[in-house]
Amino acid sequence: MSKKRIFAFRHLIVKRKITCSIRKMKKRAIVIGASSGIGREVALLLKEKGWALGVAARRTELLKEMSEVEFEQIDVTQDNATEKLRNLIERTGGMDLFFYASGIGKQNRKLQEDIELQTMQTNALGFTRMIGEAYRYFAQRGEGHIAAITSIAGTKGLGPAPAYSATKAMQNTYLQALEQQANARGLHIRFTDIRPGFVDTALLSGDFHYPMMLKPKEVAQDIVRAIETHQHVRVIDWRYRLLTAIWRRIPRCIWRRIKL
Repeated sequence: MSKKRIFAFRHLIVKRKITCSIRKMKKRAIVIGASSGIGREVALLLKEKGWALGVAARRTELLKEMSEVEFEQIDVTQDNATEKLRNLIERTGGMDLFFYASGIGKQNRKLQEDIELQTMQTNALGFTRMIGEAYRYFAQRGEGHIAAITSIAGTKGLGPAPAYSATKAMQNTYLQALEQQANARGLHIRFTDIRPGFVDTALLSGDFHYPMMLKPKEVAQDIVRAIETHQHVRVIDWRYRLLTAIWRRIPRCIWRRIKL
């Protein structure tokens, strides 16, 4: 073999080693609910920042448009969702950040049974299923970061949306409980509870006009900053931080008489 070929061969080996090292150093995130809205904007922003991504949603049409990502069809209400999550993590090369953006919400002033039960199925059971699996993965690994979109709706029970506000309160409490458990077990798992107000997404489409509407891209930027700075709870936008501070101080005897 000529010296020129030997040099080229060595150069190729070094190049491959460098590429493998870069892949190992690259942070890896799994985003659930990445097909639209806040989840999609966060996924795109993380990709822009150099994260290796695995993305999932119930509908995969829009996921296929995202280049250089692993994707999986996951319905969080199905029993096979955790198995599919594990497969996605493996194909992504591991997971450093688990970002959860799945959820549904509707006003239900007449308390229709199907709306209440579907909301509970997705926001309570689905949330517990997926967050729990991410926690178990990070517990085995010894470290990681779980960030999830909950809502300011969990601050108090909302008459127009009983199941929605109840499940959001449950999500707040569940993340807090896991954070305490992780610390007690000596696990280096970080948690970020993201609580936005009204965001201009398909979830709030319809004839009703929502005040103080936020833009998904701006919300995503705020979320990524909160993740990078390891915030425990982040209420998006100063107006909602002020609102919730006042809101939680309203006495129950007054709150139940307020018409929303």
